[in-house]
Amino acid sequence: MHAAPLTVQVAGEGRPALILHGGGGPLTVLPISEHLADSMRAITPTLPGWDGEPRPDAITSVPDLATACAAYLEQEDLTDVLVIGSSVGGWIAAELAVSDRNGRISGVVILDGAGIAVEGEPMTDVFTLDARGIAEKSFHDADRFYVDPATQSPEERATFSANLDTLRAVAGDPYMRDPSLRDRLGDVQVPVLVIWGDSDGIFTPDYGRAYAASFPNATFALVKEAGHLPQLEQPAATMALIDRFAAS
Repeated sequence: MHAAPLTVQVAGEGRPALILHGGGGPLTVLPISEHLADSMRAITPTLPGWDGEPRPDAITSVPDLATACAAYLEQEDLTDVLVIGSSVGGWIAAELAVSDRNGRISGVVILDGAGIAVEGEPMTDVFTLDARGIAEKSFHDADRFYVDPATQSPEERATFSANLDTLRAVAGDPYMRDPSLRDRLGDVQVPVLVIWGDSDGIFTPDYGRAYAASFPNATFALVKEAGHLPQLEQPAATMALIDRFAAS
């Protein structure tokens, strides 16, 4: 595995929170970062390959991204870290928790995370969908969040396409999962909160329940009228769950 340097945004002071975005890039977790900066040290990487960040040739998988994040925690000598991951970022958070040999991580929040294989719970292949299709599967209220590519600048369209290419490179084969991950989650001893939007059309709530059940010490919370990104559709309800977990 390869540890690439991370470009991070840091705001606030206090207990460190590492906030990991999914395929849509760091804007998808901005509400979490801005909220937690009031009470914690909110650390938000732009992962290699997203939003114009270079992706070294050696980074070809989600575990490689987790290695880069773990190297950052070591480099900064961070402890008592709350790791929060959305979508593929949730998969990275799970990998970090499994491999945390030095006890730097004290809690994990996974929001509609990818990464495990659950029999009978198929995943929607976003690579087969157009922008409207992705919005329909991702949001409870797709009309509110859908952005017509025709209204975007060439730069915005290029960024979207490049982010999707990176997602395909690191999580496309096998699609959005590591067949070995679910069994390894039994080694995670820190508390875990698994948050899921009840209208997620990419990974179902039952997939999320199976994710939570795979950890020894996890709580599952369903957010109503939210899809794959509850932090965008229902920020107040989502932040309340995260705040309660962080305080505990």
